[in-house]
Amino acid sequence: MYFLDRVRNKNGAEIFKTKSGFTYPLQKDRTGAYIIKSGELIRVCMSSDFFLEEADEWRNEAWEIMKKRSDVKFFLLTKRPERVAKLLPKDWGEGWDNIFFNVTCENQRRADERIPILLDLPFKHKGIMTAPLIGKISIEQYLESGQIEQVIAGGENYDGTRPCHFDWIKSLRQQCEKHNITFCFIETGTNFVKDGRYFRIPKKILQSEMAFKSNINFRGKTIDFQLKDQRGLLIDKNKLYTPQYRKQCERCGAKLICNGCSNCGRCN
Repeated sequence: MYFLDRVRNKNGAEIFKTKSGFTYPLQKDRTGAYIIKSGELIRVCMSSDFFLEEADEWRNEAWEIMKKRSDVKFFLLTKRPERVAKLLPKDWGEGWDNIFFNVTCENQRRADERIPILLDLPFKHKGIMTAPLIGKISIEQYLESGQIEQVIAGGENYDGTRPCHFDWIKSLRQQCEKHNITFCFIETGTNFVKDGRYFRIPKKILQSEMAFKSNINFRGKTIDFQLKDQRGLLIDKNKLYTPQYRKQCERCGAKLICNGCSNCGRCN
């Protein structure tokens, strides 16, 4: 994040509320229909952290948007799970069906710090992001809880040059397969070690292609989001958004977990 901010002549330490992007889930097209369709997946605050202390004053408004769009899946990712319990909405209960809560664990130390907290939090959908993966991780003891629905892995990029070893990736895949949990290897990272050979892969598109070619992704049990309309009624799954994929998507390591393309025609 800090690397990309420097490239864009931004200050990565500056915390601010986005303007048009903040309310994007509520924006509508000329016909009055939501731009974001029922069943789509929105990744929230991916260039920062949704549970930053500096963002406390805006979070309730964000929760209200997620509550209003109970027909849309929201992917939350944090390095600060210890702050989460006190920042949930008052009407949270056991969790909202459209929120997918994830913690980042780049090595064993962070996994053992953060995943136990994740398991204790009241979310109906939980996942683990091991990216950038900078060491071998054993998480099977946590997967045995039955709460984890997805694990994502990828190597380090930008300012970081620590290598990602394919043996670490294979180990995570085996742990997930044993418990029928979806595993997605999204990219190799800049420096990748496989079968004792060292590869430098600076282009992220090629990293994703190499991850895809490894054929290591695993689709586990279905993550069943009980999405509801504005009246609180369950939406028939046949009426939910169906992602579209373009030719270049077929060799992308992240396709398994991607929201796809709505085929809006803008890129044409």
